[in-house]
Amino acid sequence: VQLQASGGGLVQAGGSLRLSCAASGFTFDDYTMCWFRQAPGKEREGVSCISSSDGKPYYQDFTEGRFTITSDNAENTVFLQMNSLKPEDTAFYYCAAVSDAHPIEVLTTRGFRMDYWGKGTQVTVSS
Repeated sequence: VQLQASGGGLVQAGGSLRLSCAASGFTFDDYTMCWFRQAPGKEREGVSCISSSDGKPYYQDFTEGRFTITSDNAENTVFLQMNSLKPEDTAFYYCAAVSDAHPIEVLTTRGFRMDYWGKGTQVTVSS
């Protein structure tokens, strides 16, 4: 199983980044895909998930309509479009997959039940 995240980088506040997570080694369509992040000295937190059952997106409140999660099931890839980035969005962003947990549970438990984790990509937002 592999979850390869990419697309991170350094951007000024107000800028945008698009993260990608390419999955392999499992049946992508059967898994809810999620993004998490962890900033230095802070706990990991859920950012967004997209449900495997109906493709519905779920977001943490702090995304405030700035982030959009999508998936391309033909390419086994999940994306996170991040607009209007703020310095507090600076963190290491991970993608993860879970087969039998609701996205709300995933986001509120900081991904306790995830089946697979990727290695992540760094996002740095300068002020």
